[in-house]
Amino acid sequence: MTTAFVATAFATAFTIIDPVGMIPLTVSVTAEATPARRAAIADQAILVAAVVILVMGVVGKTILDSLGITLPAFTIAGGALLFLIAVDMLFGRKPGTKQTPEEERAGAESSNPAVFPLAVPMIAGPGTIATVLVLVTLAAGDREKLAVVFAAYASAMLVTWICMRLSTQMLRVIGSTGIHVVTRLFGILLSALAVQFVLNGLAETPLLRH
Repeated sequence: MTTAFVATAFATAFTIIDPVGMIPLTVSVTAEATPARRAAIADQAILVAAVVILVMGVVGKTILDSLGITLPAFTIAGGALLFLIAVDMLFGRKPGTKQTPEEERAGAESSNPAVFPLAVPMIAGPGTIATVLVLVTLAAGDREKLAVVFAAYASAMLVTWICMRLSTQMLRVIGSTGIHVVTRLFGILLSALAVQFVLNGLAETPLLRH
């Protein structure tokens, strides 16, 4: 196992989940909730998202194999998807892979925002699932690498939980401008990781290796 894999796993987990970016959304979705209810919503959102990510990490490889999708193909597709998300982050647009206008309206009407839209699709959205599958596939059954992927997403989820639980206080300290700056920095890092995924996929494509 190389240091590069460890760095990639942690960088990808934190940039795609974007813990700081969850602060304003948590504040807006739980604006009318009591402090106790807001804490409960954050706890449930993290738990649901963690279950979704874990399940996809465990059975995702099996699904790819059953569909005949190769590692290079999925790596390239995942890189392309992440690049689109990174562009949205850089230009301050809401990522289309996270929430559509229809989903946003449904989420506003939902009595339990923990599951929707906080857990899915904001935390465990298509982008997050794609990166988990890419990293698990790259681990190729290596237990140490799989442990690194688990640790990376567990750490990102822990930081996200802290940000959500302290969202009101952190928004006052960081401010909306600070959140925008951090989101754009994450966007730059994510775009570089996306390009690297595509390059790795192309390098492993049999037709392009000769």
